[in-house]
Amino acid sequence: METKAGDPGAFARFDLKRVPSPAFVVDEAAIRRNLAILADVKARSGAKILCAMKAFSMWSLAPVIGEYLDGVCSSGLWESRLARDYYKGEIATYCAGYKAADMAEIVEISDHVIFNSPSQHKRFGEFLNDSTDVGLRINPEHAEGEVPKYDPCSPNSRLGFPVSQLKAEHLEGVSGLHFHTLCEQDFEPLKRTWESLKPKIAPYFGQLKWINFGGGHHITRADYQREELIAFIQSVRAETGLDIYLEPGEAIALDAGILIGEILDVFHNGMAVGITDISATCHMPDVIEAPYRPAMLGELPDGDGYFIRLGGPSCLAGDIIGDYGFPQPAEPGQRFAFLDQAHYSMVKTTTFNGVPLPSIWLWNSDTDELRCVREFGWEEFRDRLS
Repeated sequence: METKAGDPGAFARFDLKRVPSPAFVVDEAAIRRNLAILADVKARSGAKILCAMKAFSMWSLAPVIGEYLDGVCSSGLWESRLARDYYKGEIATYCAGYKAADMAEIVEISDHVIFNSPSQHKRFGEFLNDSTDVGLRINPEHAEGEVPKYDPCSPNSRLGFPVSQLKAEHLEGVSGLHFHTLCEQDFEPLKRTWESLKPKIAPYFGQLKWINFGGGHHITRADYQREELIAFIQSVRAETGLDIYLEPGEAIALDAGILIGEILDVFHNGMAVGITDISATCHMPDVIEAPYRPAMLGELPDGDGYFIRLGGPSCLAGDIIGDYGFPQPAEPGQRFAFLDQAHYSMVKTTTFNGVPLPSIWLWNSDTDELRCVREFGWEEFRDRLS
């Protein structure tokens, strides 16, 4: 999977030794720049924009997000609780499979409760009331994803009710439809999805209040066609008479955070091999799952400099981050940083093998203020076990 971002921005001048290693450092000024772009799209298109907590849940920045967006979307009870306690605006909760024990609280917290199937909506009807705004996630059956395992519309997908099976009775008590087909993509895939989906759901526009276009929109990327998106949303709103929601996650934190690491050991095994205190499996699992190669701050092009394969300290043979070119031979104690790690990496970290979790730091590149918002001790490893 190709890295879609990796602009170092102000991190090009950040001293990597200002924080302990490993550490996430998030630039509040970069977050604000992304949010300002989204707020402009929101204002000019008339869409409502929610922050996807599954991608970026750094709740110390919740007040900042609340200055720009309409609310958040959560993926279940725990994210909904976090949204209630720290974020402003609407809370839209969607989960592929709710548990009955969670439903009463989810309904109480959420402004929108989105079900994955009509059968689940029907099964949990006893928890709903006249004021519950119910949504249904549909599968447009239109694939746009580059990687099948990240494509919600891949064959036999578990995400969303197939639109080909949708009937009028499935929308009784439903206020809106939700769909999601994108992953780190620009405007054209959204346009193609809508052109495929619209004739299949047009008969139901009159009984709905909103449509949610989901996430995966790289709206804040420099080459994203924002003017086209704004015109498109205006057109859809005029044609359908419905409110339009977008749920970007990565776009909020794009190029706004780095993951700083340190080289622990270097040896030769057919090529230079470096062991680092950053683990792909523990700190950047998408490197293995996608897979993809994260961009490194200051790396040299392939074939230039001193090439080394970097991997984590865990016992997993596949804990390999990638091959990188350094200006000089890498040595133990040397600091480095991977770019664009504020989204997804932070929310997916684990303590497998007892590998320590990175601390989390908030930096403001405009003022140079730097503060630690969270450090993790070995107790986090101990307390999740028994």
